[in-house]
Amino acid sequence: MAKENSQHLRQLIAQQAARMMAEEGVSDFAYAKKKAGRQVGAVENSILPSNAEIEEELKLYNALFLSEEQPENLRELRVNALFTMQLLERFNPHLTGAVLDGTAGLMAETHIHLFADSIKEVEMFLLNQQIPFDVNEKSYRVMNDGKRDKKGDNRKTVPVFTLETEKGLIKLSVFDVDDIRVATKRTADGSNADRLNVEGVKSLLAHV
Repeated sequence: MAKENSQHLRQLIAQQAARMMAEEGVSDFAYAKKKAGRQVGAVENSILPSNAEIEEELKLYNALFLSEEQPENLRELRVNALFTMQLLERFNPHLTGAVLDGTAGLMAETHIHLFADSIKEVEMFLLNQQIPFDVNEKSYRVMNDGKRDKKGDNRKTVPVFTLETEKGLIKLSVFDVDDIRVATKRTADGSNADRLNVEGVKSLLAHV
């Protein structure tokens, strides 16, 4: 019985975390699950669901409760991403994350990877275009030397420019030019994250 209760609580936390990500624009799996856990009174980390479990509940939530709003909002986010990518085309922009994989909630952030010789290049471009931004950093798990075991995991911290648009926040992570060959990893399940360039996003919009 205790095991059944534990499983039920785990699913409840995953569902609550998914609701936050779908409705409130929360993009951080760890934050969502910890907040959901506190809301249902779960204090032990061992009972918290995995990111993959939350992602499955997120897909289900979007299908059940946001079957009309979510696809329309997703398309608007992708159109907005394409506009931004075309503006920043000199930096080889690639769309990634929830807006690409289709799980983006109603207030989701859009994540775009740029590949530039220096952060200063991107900063000067945004300033010259009179685009307001904030700057911080983000740590990515990346594949090291093509290895797939845990020892092959490496972390790379890159600068991130945050743009505020009518459709929500856009996060521009600035990698070195050669990092286009290095895969970042999905937070949900640790697999290699997909990336799409401008032409790829155009094709995505044309076929969805």
